[in-house]
Amino acid sequence: MYSVAIVGRPNVGKSTLFNRMVGHRTAIVDDNPGVTRDRLYHEVHWAGKDFLVIDTGGIILNSKETLSKQVLQQVDLAMHEADVVVFLVDGKNGLNPYDEDVANMLRQTSKPVILAVNKIDTPKEENNIFDFFKLGLGEPISLSALRGTGGVGDLLDRVTQAFPYSIEKKKKDSEEDDEIEAEEEKKETIALAIVGKPNVGKSSFLNVLSGHERTIVSPEPGTTRDAIDVKIKHEGQEFVVIDTAGVRRKSKVDYGVEAFAVVRALKAIDRADVVALVVDVNEEISNQEQKIATKIDEAGKAAVIVLNKWDLVEDRSSGAMNEYTEHVRRELKQLSFAEVIFTSAKNKLRTHNLLTAAKKAYEQSSRRVPTAILNQVMNEAVALTPPPSGKRARRLKIYYCTQVDVRPPTFLLFVNDPELMTDNYEHYIERKIREAFEFSGTPIKIRMRAKERNK
Repeated sequence: MYSVAIVGRPNVGKSTLFNRMVGHRTAIVDDNPGVTRDRLYHEVHWAGKDFLVIDTGGIILNSKETLSKQVLQQVDLAMHEADVVVFLVDGKNGLNPYDEDVANMLRQTSKPVILAVNKIDTPKEENNIFDFFKLGLGEPISLSALRGTGGVGDLLDRVTQAFPYSIEKKKKDSEEDDEIEAEEEKKETIALAIVGKPNVGKSSFLNVLSGHERTIVSPEPGTTRDAIDVKIKHEGQEFVVIDTAGVRRKSKVDYGVEAFAVVRALKAIDRADVVALVVDVNEEISNQEQKIATKIDEAGKAAVIVLNKWDLVEDRSSGAMNEYTEHVRRELKQLSFAEVIFTSAKNKLRTHNLLTAAKKAYEQSSRRVPTAILNQVMNEAVALTPPPSGKRARRLKIYYCTQVDVRPPTFLLFVNDPELMTDNYEHYIERKIREAFEFSGTPIKIRMRAKERNK
């Protein structure tokens, strides 16, 4: 599939154009420059053609700041991947010396470059585009990405026309699409969200798993703003790995870009099949991490607990691992079902164990148990430990049990009175189901329904 990279200096409207081309708000948009830092990808369909559009951070050439250099590296990677480059400039503020620097850089690429002049919101501003002829990149296209007016459609037409389509290329693409579709029919893609506090190593994990610098890694908290989706294949299984912004306490989150980033991190949990909670093994479990664990459990998501930076721990014996595991399970009791893995993203130590654990958790969360066997287990559990008595000395009676859903596995108990079920006995039932059918890595939900027994 062909791809298009949108590049330009900061705050010219690249993310706004990205959202306009995609058709909905995917990238975070803010008036402050430097909001987009990593590459964002999304599929676009236009004029019968499908292609990927790539949003990039603002280019600041010759900057000594580490973050600006990392953003430029991300832009270079996007341009290397892209078949066509859209150079976006600000038509409201006019030609800028930085635009000329970027244009000089783009002239060195062999890729087709399309010059687009943004923020032409009124007909009176149409004449502003003439200054940009000086860049020597051909006839500019005027548009308003914010309003969706002007030459947005013309830009998309120009982009698709610039694709180097040929009979051989179409044939090859068609064959590759057929292979991909056949593979997808065999195995579903697993959406894996990587969440946690800032600066625990989430982006480092994504870079190691993807095999290249997919996201910017910095000791500065809050570097990742958008939820980044990356496709990865591991042992024949396809994953979409979602890197997210670090979730901090509300009192430490300023309203604006970072607040939206936290919201997107929480939304990433909702759209994931499996959630990896990354924890710095050298720090105590925080209240914020407990809240994240609660959010994962409430969303009914399969989970893996990743204890990162294990290389910095002095005692790395199996006994120490067991002690850490027990401690984490006590502190994050909401995720007591999750597998705990010890890794170091920096040293690439057991990082792919995350994908193995995520695949297992996904499979367990998708399991269905035969009703007959389930009721055998339930009858044995009730016989071993009878249900408690409740109001007016009435005793809870469980007549029947069936699994009604997956992801998470959900079981419906038909009982004489749901109000007679105590928390302790419900936990006992869950424990017996896990002992019989494992369900490791996934929460279990138990529902109850009153049933009048025939006289």
